[in-house]
Amino acid sequence: MTRKALLWLAALAVLAVLVAYQVAVTSAGERAREFAARADVPTLAPGTDVLGGITLVPVRIHRYDYRRAAYGEAWTDDNDAPGGHNGCDTRDDILNRDLVDKTFVSIKRCPTAAETGTLHAPYTNATISFHRGAGIGASVEIDHIVPLALAWDMGAYNWPESERVRFANDPANLLAVSGKANEDKGDSQPALWMPPNNAFWCQYAVQYVDVSRGYQLPIDVASSLVLRQAADSCPKA
Repeated sequence: MTRKALLWLAALAVLAVLVAYQVAVTSAGERAREFAARADVPTLAPGTDVLGGITLVPVRIHRYDYRRAAYGEAWTDDNDAPGGHNGCDTRDDILNRDLVDKTFVSIKRCPTAAETGTLHAPYTNATISFHRGAGIGASVEIDHIVPLALAWDMGAYNWPESERVRFANDPANLLAVSGKANEDKGDSQPALWMPPNNAFWCQYAVQYVDVSRGYQLPIDVASSLVLRQAADSCPKA
């Protein structure tokens, strides 16, 4: 092979590396935008019916046949929600989105998993130190704003599995929260549980309703009254 040919091959190799690097940087930037935490307080125009388009039902009817497996493997990256198939499982996506002051470690399920960080817990307004390892669930957990068992009772039992897997991994329905608050909430609807941090009621109500509307899930009447009251605390546009 001539010297000229070798130089051309070397130049092509350098170009390939630069292209690959640019793609990686672009992908990382897109991912950061996609999972940007929505910390701002929603504003509502006066007279807005926050529950517009939502079907109301008299009460929640418990089916008692709910099983977590109906929503697929917990935190699977193999889902059609925003952020699915990005190389990190859903739990680590949400930790990366919601923690601040993070350090990272590469693990099997995510090459850029948060190893340490700080959570400003929205449900309690507490500041919680996160460190990856055994027992982390006691301090930081990922909450489904509309709980899986509640969604099951409200109609998800009749969805195709792919829709349930998407719902369980949809970042719009997920928050990193204090483990105790998550355990206290369980699968309760808003009529039975709201965040102890009243300052977060506006965001919680709007996000709960948006998820319910997006997945065409009804809301029980008692919860609708609580959500409307919580939404009244939102600033007016």
